Amino acid sequence: MGRVKQYTVAASGQWTDEEEGRRRLPAGEVHAWEQGMNQTVCGLSLSRSRLIRFPHVTWLDTVPESGGAADRVQRRCPRCASVAGHRGTDARPRWHRVNPRP
Repeated sequence: MGRVKQYTVAASGQWTDEEEGRRRLPAGEVHAWEQGMNQTVCGLSLSRSRLIRFPHVTWLDTVPESGGAADRVQRRCPRCASVAGHRGTDARPRWHRVNPRP
C-alpha cells in the first residue's frame, strides 16, 4: 500500500490568533504544500510567489466548515484542492460509471 501524503498550508498572508496563545494562522489565498518541497502542489515556487509556510496547519483545516484555521482564508487554490482532496461543498462528485458496457 502507498503512503498517504499529509499536506500542510502555504498562504499569501498571515494573522495571529490571540485567543489560542498567539498562534500564526494563514490568511488570503492558501495552497497545499508538502513539507520538504520548495513548491506548492500546483507548482508555484514558495519563494518567488512570496508564500508563507504553515507547517503546523493541515490542508483540511482550511476548509470553512472545519472551524479550524479558515477564519481569514479568502480563497483555496482549486488546483491544489483537486490534488490534496476535499475540494469543498461546491465541487461536483467524482465521476464514476453507472452502467458499464459488457
